[in-house]
Amino acid sequence: MKRKAASLVAILLVLTTLMAFAAGTKEAGAPAPTGPITLEFWHAMTGKNAENVEKLASQYNATQTQYIVQPVYKGSYSDTMNAGIAAFRANQAPHIIQVYEVGTATMMAAQGAVKPVYKLMKEFGKQFDPKIYIPTITSYYSTAKGEMLSLPFNSSTAVMYYNKDAFRKAGLDPEKPPVTWPEFFEIAKKLKASGMEGGFSTNWISWIQLENFSAWHNQPFGTKSNGFEGLDTQLVFNSPLTVKHFETIAQLAKEKVFIYGGRENKANPLFTSGQVGMHFESIGGYANMKANCKFEFGVARLPYYPDAKGAPQNTIIGGASLWVFEGKQSWEYKGIADYFSYLSKPEVQAQWHQNTGYLPITTAAYELTKSQGYYNANPGPEVAIKQLLNKAPTANSMGIRFGNFNIIREIEDQTWEDILAGKISVKAGLDKMVADGNAELRKFEQLYK
Repeated sequence: MKRKAASLVAILLVLTTLMAFAAGTKEAGAPAPTGPITLEFWHAMTGKNAENVEKLASQYNATQTQYIVQPVYKGSYSDTMNAGIAAFRANQAPHIIQVYEVGTATMMAAQGAVKPVYKLMKEFGKQFDPKIYIPTITSYYSTAKGEMLSLPFNSSTAVMYYNKDAFRKAGLDPEKPPVTWPEFFEIAKKLKASGMEGGFSTNWISWIQLENFSAWHNQPFGTKSNGFEGLDTQLVFNSPLTVKHFETIAQLAKEKVFIYGGRENKANPLFTSGQVGMHFESIGGYANMKANCKFEFGVARLPYYPDAKGAPQNTIIGGASLWVFEGKQSWEYKGIADYFSYLSKPEVQAQWHQNTGYLPITTAAYELTKSQGYYNANPGPEVAIKQLLNKAPTANSMGIRFGNFNIIREIEDQTWEDILAGKISVKAGLDKMVADGNAELRKFEQLYK
């Protein structure tokens, strides 16, 4: 862990000292190529989602002859971000890079390394109004003044998938998924008792069961509006409600009602293979669920504790946005701005949303999808949208913005695994997550004081 922290610190220092380097790499007055200009787009999409990234690029390329957008898969979200930073340092950065939401604070702090999207679009006269985007998405990638620094791309939120066939076998109503956590845990036990290997599983323990859990219950994950109001913030998610929640899951793990499938989205096979009847995952996994589940499944909102004041509130987004590196030629930036305008079209966003399950980033794309009758046959994606828009965001539910957040999530994942292994109690584990996470926040803060 210390090596990872040191590595990230080194990366951040590189980013923040490269402004002059970036400016120096531009060849003043260099003429534009006579042939089509290739724009490299590094991404972390796999499976059906990768196919749709390629499809969007191909469709755009067919609309004009000046530019060729070339998607390049660079590994996981973390791998892609690190590869982009290393490439920028070597003056070989791509034109566009997909960065997961965990890296937002790091990219925002890297002044001189990135070209803000709002400036890019203004510079080339592209119509760009932040108000057309869904507010909860816009705020995540904007400054306090509402200036969008990156373009939302594959935005998602967490939902509950459930096996309708398994519900029927257990004598449960397949059209009535659990609404509250107490109901959920009882249904999970019944699914286990019906012969399933387990009742439920979850992906992304930190994003879903800590970050979204806090927002959905209108509880602070950290101070300073979860980091939006400054670097001098503290994690505070080790609340009595979260302790109770994790204690219940830990106990159900001992009873084999909850099955842990691994970090990130490694638990998906537990659900798609029919081993568990309920599963927490991103709505961005909807296309892959449709491709891999051999049973009828449904999508439902996250459960909530009915005694929690203000619950349910609204969930927060995950996924990633598109960032533009500094150091490119003006004629390259013109092409990037043109591609971003294309991606923001209602019909393009509606297509992306419908083919992947990721959220439509604009309200126009949502309304277009609704008017096309898509949700009549595919209600799942709209469940996610309505959950995200359930109530106007509060300081506790507009998002998460912390430095060194990828390291903090690793701390949370490791500690959760230690809890399941009986190495530490739930209360002590959550306290450790907060204490060790706050230490990482102080390291990040020191870099930008």
